[in-house]
Amino acid sequence: MKSKAIFAVTLGAMLSVTAAAWTPGAFAQAAPANQAAAPASADLTDGEIRKVDKTTGKITIKHGRIKHLDMPAMTMVFQARDATLLDKVQAGDKVRFGADKDGEKLIVTDIQPIR
Repeated sequence: MKSKAIFAVTLGAMLSVTAAAWTPGAFAQAAPANQAAAPASADLTDGEIRKVDKTTGKITIKHGRIKHLDMPAMTMVFQARDATLLDKVQAGDKVRFGADKDGEKLIVTDIQPIR
């Protein structure tokens, strides 16, 4: 009788370990607390300002590939998220900029002239 009890306990333990192994993320490791997030500059794209229109808040940029938007290199018009971004640049400036989607609109979220 004692051996049947030991067998039952052992079998139960084995089944619970097996079930835990099949639970998604059961053995996933969290990122270390001291690991810093990727710097914001990692999402910046190189470009050249073609036109700045402060009245409409739009800026035309010839840019390289924007990886996180899966966009190839091209020249296109962006809406500035904040009109003060347009005060930093003028046509002909080389820049690094951040872009994102707001619905169907593409917006410039950050812009840094390369001097």
